[in-house]
Amino acid sequence: MAAGLLWILDASVNIAQEPFRAFVADKLPENQHTQGFAMQTFFCGLGQTAANLAPALFVGLGVVGLMASGIPLMVQYSFMVGSIVFLLAVLWTVFSTDEYPPADKEAFEAEHKNSTIGTTFAEIGKALFNMPQTMKQLAVVQFFSWFALPCMWQYFTIALARQAFGTSDAQSPAFEEATVWGNNCMAVYNVVTVIVSFALPPLAAAIGRKKTYFICLLLGGLGLTFSVLTPDKYIAMFGMGLMGIAWAAILTMPYTILANTIPPNRMGVYMGVANMLVVIPQMVMMFSISSAYKILGNNPVNVVVLGGIMLIISAFTVFLLQNTEVHEQQKAI
Repeated sequence: MAAGLLWILDASVNIAQEPFRAFVADKLPENQHTQGFAMQTFFCGLGQTAANLAPALFVGLGVVGLMASGIPLMVQYSFMVGSIVFLLAVLWTVFSTDEYPPADKEAFEAEHKNSTIGTTFAEIGKALFNMPQTMKQLAVVQFFSWFALPCMWQYFTIALARQAFGTSDAQSPAFEEATVWGNNCMAVYNVVTVIVSFALPPLAAAIGRKKTYFICLLLGGLGLTFSVLTPDKYIAMFGMGLMGIAWAAILTMPYTILANTIPPNRMGVYMGVANMLVVIPQMVMMFSISSAYKILGNNPVNVVVLGGIMLIISAFTVFLLQNTEVHEQQKAI
C-alpha cells in the first residue's frame, strides 16, 4: 500500500510539473525563459529546504513519539503539511493565472473535438518520431544526469555513515548521527540551489547556456565524487554544496534550451516527452543497481562515486548540443 501510494504521489507531482514548465514557456517571451525556469528552480529549492527542516521544526514544537508502525510522528506531520502545501500551490496557479488562447480558437477546437486516448497516444508517438534534433542530443545529457541523481538520493547517507562515521549499523548511535549530518548536507545542497538559481540567468547571458550547463554539471559531479571519498564530514558537506549547483542547472537549463527549440504549438506534448527523458534513466538505474551493487563490492561509497562519474560524463555530453542559442542568434542577425 505504501509503495502504491508513493507511485501515485510521484505520478501526481510529475503530472503537475510538466504542464507548469510548458506554461512558463507559453507565458514568457523568449528572452525571459531562463529567468522563468530559474524562478521555478528557486521555489523548488526553497520547498526542498523547508521539507528538510520540517522534521526538526516539529520536534522543536514538541512533536515526539512514534506511530504504531514505528514511523516518527515528525515524519507523519511533515507529510501531512506537504500534501496540503502541494494542493494549495497547484490551486493557486490554476485559479490565479490565465492561459493565452490559441491564435485560431475554432481551428484548435475542431482539431481536438474528436480526441480519444488512441489519438493521444498516436500524437505522442508522432512527437517521438519527429523529435527536434536538440531534444535528441539533450536526451544523452539527461540520461547520465538522471542516472546519477538516484545514486546520491538513495546511497549518500549510508555512504557518509560508513566513510565519515565509521559504521554500517543502522541501529547504532553513530549511524543516527550520520543521518542527521546527511540531512544537514542535503539542506546545504538545497540552499545552494536556491542561491544559484538567481545566478544562472546572468551567467547564461554572459557565457551562453551550453557553457553554463557544462560548468554546473562538472562542479556537481566533482562535488558528489569527493563528498564520500573523505572521512571529513565537512568536506562531504562542501561537496553537496557543489552538487546544489548542478541541481540548479538540471532543473533550469534543459527546459530553457527546449523552450527555445520546440515549436510553440507542440510545447505541451514535448514537455511531456521531456519528462520521459527524466524517468527512463532513473528506471534503468533502479533495475540495474542490484547487479551493479555487487560489482561495486556491496559498498555504498562506490555507488555515490559512480553517480559523480556519471554526472561528469553528463557535463561533457553537453558539448553535443547544438542550436542552444538559436533565437538569440537570429535576433542578432
